[in-house]
Formats: sequence, structure tokens, C-alpha cells
Amino acid sequence: MEHIDSYDEWIGTLEGEGTLLLFVKTDNCSVCEGLLPQVSALEEEYAFPFYAANAAQVPELAGQLSLFTAPVVILFKEGREFARFARFVPMADLKHRMDELELSGGQYE
Repeated sequence: MEHIDSYDEWIGTLEGEGTLLLFVKTDNCSVCEGLLPQVSALEEEYAFPFYAANAAQVPELAGQLSLFTAPVVILFKEGREFARFARFVPMADLKHRMDELELSGGQYE
């Protein structure tokens, strides 16, 4: 999982990749620390890249994406938000949406 360290880096990544998973955490978040390894473990199963960002270090990202809690997992397809999970992320639901993302062929749900 690669790290996003600035809002400009995020914009470049989103424009360059189009389809990706973004994991946003914050400082001193035990839920974030527990969920991150579970989400990272899925990276080998999917063709799209995974990115992580810390909302406390990149507050503009949190503001632009309207993030009000952590952790947040957002799936993007062709640069647009495809699915969002916040705070408590059911892994089965996340995997289901990730499967849809790979199979969607650009169709938005």
C-alpha cells in the first residue's frame, strides 16, 4: 500500500490511476490500526492499487472528500467515487464492492 502525503499527490494519483482503493486513517485511532492490516492483506487479490493517507497529515484531503470520521475506505472507478465505508468496515461487504469494482467495466452503481 503506497502512501499519499499531500493533496497534490492525491490529485495526481487519482488522475493517473483512475481505479483504486484509498484507506484514510488518523492519529491515535485504534480502529484504524486494527483495520489497516486487514485491508492491506486484500491488495494481492485485486488488480487495482491501494493507497493510504493520514487525515491529520493531509487535512485538505479530508476536507475535499468530506471525511468526518476514521477510518474510511473509498473505492474509486475512473476517478469517481464508487463506494465508501466509514468507521466500522464489514470486510465481506468491502470485498463484495471490490469485486463489483473489478467487474463493473466502468459502470457506476
